[in-house]
Amino acid sequence: MAYKDYYDVLGVNRGASDADIKSAYRKLAKAFHPDKNQGDEKAADRFKEIGEAYAVLSDPEKRKVYDQFGHTGQVPPGYGGAPGGFQGGDFAGFDPSQFSDFFQGLFGVGGRRSGGGASFSGGQVNLEDLLGGLGGTQGRRFVQNVEGELQVTLQEAFSGSDEVINVDGKRLSLRVPAGTRDGSRLRLAGQAPGGGDVLLTIRVLEDARFDLDGDDLITTVDVPAPVAALGGNVTVQTLGGSGNLTIPAGSSGGRRMRLRGQGWPKKDGTRGDLYVRLNLTVPSHLTEEEKELYRKLRDLRK
Repeated sequence: MAYKDYYDVLGVNRGASDADIKSAYRKLAKAFHPDKNQGDEKAADRFKEIGEAYAVLSDPEKRKVYDQFGHTGQVPPGYGGAPGGFQGGDFAGFDPSQFSDFFQGLFGVGGRRSGGGASFSGGQVNLEDLLGGLGGTQGRRFVQNVEGELQVTLQEAFSGSDEVINVDGKRLSLRVPAGTRDGSRLRLAGQAPGGGDVLLTIRVLEDARFDLDGDDLITTVDVPAPVAALGGNVTVQTLGGSGNLTIPAGSSGGRRMRLRGQGWPKKDGTRGDLYVRLNLTVPSHLTEEEKELYRKLRDLRK
């Protein structure tokens, strides 16, 4: 069971603050997210490794156990983090059963655990032993709410999505409404073991194509240099499909233009705007004719 340096995985030092760890995780998770690297098994493995590191270092108790006993790969019997007895069920939205043997050996998540919250990821997470056997004690009925996080992509939050989660062996279907914001809460009344509620906090994953700023979306589109100089039209991908953007002649790189009504859905039924940054591009390979034309343009500009 090889030692895993979680700090090295996230590219932070051992004294990194919670904010530094979160920032490093978001940057790496965005780069290696499966939605951005479909069919790339190495990227998928890297994403899982990043999630494992963040699940440990973002949790004060897990981080303490890792810093103290990680190099030994074993937690002393009776300690809170000993296999089967780790007090904390929050794994940063990841399914811990998918983590490495090193993680399993150190935290023992495969066994019974008590306390802590529960995390949902991608709509499919098993939550075993959530109540720790309390439900049958002396015939009393314990009602306990189950809290967790449900991760959705920006596209799913925009369009809405149907999800399925597994709570104590019970499959629950739910609908994430279109236009859902990060931090929104969903409640499944009476669906938790014992008749409690399932309370979900929605976490919207960062998207490589779009940034959300209030009700507006921001994206970047490549514009060939001749089109920027002479003017023309380019196609811009939106969360709802695509749109046509007219580029004025003489546009420079970094210019920001607006597509009205192509932003985030609002409560009143309207939508914000999509702001498009222009990124001027030049061809990396030119034909002899193109080279000659560029030479003429260069000489004219002199």
